[in-house]
Amino acid sequence: MDSVRMEIRILEPVTKVWEYFTDPYHIRKWNFAYDKWYCPSAEIDLREGGRFSYRMEAKDRTFGLDFAGVFTEIILMELIRFTLDDGRKVEIRFEKVDEDTTDIVEFFEPEKENSREMQRESWYAILNNFHKYVENH
Repeated sequence: MDSVRMEIRILEPVTKVWEYFTDPYHIRKWNFAYDKWYCPSAEIDLREGGRFSYRMEAKDRTFGLDFAGVFTEIILMELIRFTLDDGRKVEIRFEKVDEDTTDIVEFFEPEKENSREMQRESWYAILNNFHKYVENH
């Protein structure tokens, strides 16, 4: 199955974008798709072969999910590739446009249980939360 591609422009330097994307403190502040959700935990060992695990759940605790995998390639402030625990591949590119602007280009392999469009909307909602968080902090 073809990967889903998303892109977003963030009006912040790539150094700040990278830090907020890879620091567990910041990840817990933006890593959820819906306002009624939150990210109570985030663990990350940012190196090739290192693992990450993020917990996302509804604030009323009626539902939650774990998002975890292994990093397969890291290029500081440029690229993160990882394989999710279910075997799907993800690539995130950090493209410096200028000193104060960064594009994030994200590719992910969709799972088969939910529609491609529903997954794209959820992943984009998380990316947009990241965008708003970085630009406002």
